[in-house]
Amino acid sequence: MRLNYHHLRYFQEVAREGNLTRAAARLNLSQSALSTQIRQLEERLGHALFERTGRAMVLTETGRIALDHAERIFSVGDDLVATLAAGGAAKAPLRVGALSTLSRNFQLRFLRPALTGDVELILSSGNSQTLLRALEALALDVVLLTDPPPRVTFPDLVAHRIAEQPVGLHGTQRRLRHDTLAELLGAEPVILPTESSIRTGFDSLMARLGVTPRIAATVDDMAMVRLLAREDLGLAVTPAVVLADELAQGVLATAPFPLNVVESFYAVTTPRTFPHPLLGRLAEPLANRGDE
Repeated sequence: MRLNYHHLRYFQEVAREGNLTRAAARLNLSQSALSTQIRQLEERLGHALFERTGRAMVLTETGRIALDHAERIFSVGDDLVATLAAGGAAKAPLRVGALSTLSRNFQLRFLRPALTGDVELILSSGNSQTLLRALEALALDVVLLTDPPPRVTFPDLVAHRIAEQPVGLHGTQRRLRHDTLAELLGAEPVILPTESSIRTGFDSLMARLGVTPRIAATVDDMAMVRLLAREDLGLAVTPAVVLADELAQGVLATAPFPLNVVESFYAVTTPRTFPHPLLGRLAEPLANRGDE
């Protein structure tokens, strides 16, 4: 047996009101009819959704889980109606998820075509698994990552490589006064992001140079990498976009030694009959848009 959409709607109203009588009045149903609908939903799910204390209807743990799913189901339903009513051209909100460690400067470059004021932006951050599950559930329109999603876990998602940027060493001028890359890395501490491709490339570089780096900090947030570099804790190992303002102002500078390490950026989408009208533009490589 499939879930009944009306049962979920009645359940949502009772959960919000916390009282069967008030919910019945709002739904223009008799109390007994509403009680029957809730009981049928509980039988379908195999769990009690409420604890009945006097006149109060208090959600059980199962009830809280069911309410969370119901809210998302209704949100997707509303989105479906709005999208189809406008033939896919509605000014629907653009829902973007980004890896919590991703550079804010890069995110801004990605979003630039949407920064017109005509479209509401809903921005979320988190770990890749949570964001990709939300994308699968159509709760997000696009997810920004630094690695494509694993095909085994997410076979239907599409990863568009939108940028690839070289990773460099960036810091204050006093730390960059060395003649070779090996000398620089042997003498100065580094601030390392935990982002996998950067760390893998940097570790490989250290092995080739025969250098054991002095790590001042290992950071899972690019914004913190930026702040620590400004505080002169060490040399930041990042793409220049992370420190764009500091480099433009001369607060920090880039070492003249190429690391031959790159970081890739992906916009991940899911196939949809009615994708958000801005997605085609956003998923283009940034170089094609003149954003790099």
